[in-house]
Amino acid sequence: MMELRGISVSPGIAIGKAFVYQEEKYSIPRYDIDAPQVPYEYGRFLDAARKAGDEVRAIRALGEDRRDGLENGLLDALEMMLADPEFHGMVEKNLEEKHKNVEWVLLSVVETLTERLDVAGNEYLKERSADIQDVGRRIMDNLLYRERTSLSSLREPVILVTHNLMPSDALSLDRRFILGIAMDAGGRTSHSAILARSAEIPAVLGLSEVTQQARPGIKIIVDANRGTVIVDPDEETIRLYGGRRDEWEHRTVLLRELGGLPAETRDGKLVRLEANIEVPTEIDSVISHGADGVGLFRSEFLFLRPTGAPSEEEQYQAYRSVLQAMKGKPVTIRTLDLGGDKVVPGYKLEYEGNPILGWRAIRFCLARPDIFRTQLRALLRASMDGNLRIMFPLISGSGELDRILSMVEEARGELRQADVPFREDIPMGIMIEVPSAAITSDLLAEKSDFFSIGTNDLIQYVLAVDRGNEKVAYLYDPFHPAVLRLIRTVIENAHRHGVMAGMCGEMAGDPLAAVVLLGLGLDSFSMSAIGIPLIKKIVRSADMMEAERFARSLLQLGSGEEIGLRVRGWMEERFDFLAS
Repeated sequence: MMELRGISVSPGIAIGKAFVYQEEKYSIPRYDIDAPQVPYEYGRFLDAARKAGDEVRAIRALGEDRRDGLENGLLDALEMMLADPEFHGMVEKNLEEKHKNVEWVLLSVVETLTERLDVAGNEYLKERSADIQDVGRRIMDNLLYRERTSLSSLREPVILVTHNLMPSDALSLDRRFILGIAMDAGGRTSHSAILARSAEIPAVLGLSEVTQQARPGIKIIVDANRGTVIVDPDEETIRLYGGRRDEWEHRTVLLRELGGLPAETRDGKLVRLEANIEVPTEIDSVISHGADGVGLFRSEFLFLRPTGAPSEEEQYQAYRSVLQAMKGKPVTIRTLDLGGDKVVPGYKLEYEGNPILGWRAIRFCLARPDIFRTQLRALLRASMDGNLRIMFPLISGSGELDRILSMVEEARGELRQADVPFREDIPMGIMIEVPSAAITSDLLAEKSDFFSIGTNDLIQYVLAVDRGNEKVAYLYDPFHPAVLRLIRTVIENAHRHGVMAGMCGEMAGDPLAAVVLLGLGLDSFSMSAIGIPLIKKIVRSADMMEAERFARSLLQLGSGEEIGLRVRGWMEERFDFLAS
């Protein structure tokens, strides 16, 4: 028996036998061609790309009766990449310049495009490169007349064990037969993770060596609540996890029954439970989990691509698709949050010794008004299609916000001059992620329609802890007294000026933190859609006056460890469904 630890990307517990899927390795031929052969080689590429397109369309048709909007959106992305003129142009140009066979040229182009993403050292960018690799692999298979193993032929329930899944592989799966997923690679923003959450399949990714340890047919336990995978468990462990799985599934059914009910405490305090999304195609999951709206739509997905920044029209269409799908429920779109650990392909950013404290987010946008104003115009135009709220990230002070609002007014003026309609009353809010913003939140509240506390950054800035550094990760503590006191200050300043205070960081979806945040006065919680039912259950089981007393008592304690222990004991004593 062996236990492996990874990244939980979709909660739940699954037990079954392993189906180990490994990509076959094959060599790519390399030889010289003459200039007259270039059109022939390029024709081979076009023919192989058309066949790859047919394969993607066949995947769409195969599961059309059970495919949701998220999956169709990913298929759309693959089809667009296969037909992308810039991608085709790169292949043709490389054929003309290198005079090598098309297989070798295709490999070179795919590597160039993926390196633009991978060089940033950012998980999100690396995972986006999977789209390019998928397209390149499918074209290459057709060039080499190579038959691929299909994952659509599963006929019994299994735990899928694999090193990585290309998007089209993930989409070809018949999820009726996938009990759980255990994967060497991947993270929370990979296509595999997004699809697993959408289908509510327990999944643990980033395991590094699960394909080396698991043999086909061996028993596997995926505990995606704790981020662990147990390979070849003994009978006692299987019985233990079988009970945990049954309990989890029973609880999930009960929680889903709360979908149409409001997030209201026993004594009548109503809060909003909203969803964070990475891409527009996650909206189906947002709706099915009973979200009151979208509290954070990360617009970076449009920009983190090898072909560079999107046009105003591309952005407008993406924003309006989400607004229309939410049918009047509020959608908060965060303006571009790039720089730092997220790099824009095609834009040269100078090396910075400490990029997390550097030229990123709103600082990048203010320095690049050409990019920022284009996004603002697209957002303003999209406001006609739904209940839009615009949110600005990494605000550090009042003067910065003045500059932003001035640029918003410039974008409005440009649209008025062009006679393009937009709503004049769009709520404009800010993320509170920087200590200076939290401390001066009374001043910022005078110029904002709402706050959203971004705890992921706020905690690391307040505690001077790089959350990605394993050596100091133990110091990253959302229950640290300084963090809780600063959150209280932000909420109180917001309410004093009639401004709503929400939260969209990981802390908002933490069941143990729910009553603490409720007691501190938080108005809205935004999290991964799959976490909404449990937080709603906690809110509906809570008493607001008791929550306020409890939160006040925590603020008197001296350490995060002490607060954490008190919170866990208090919550498990009152909410027995949290004990497991």
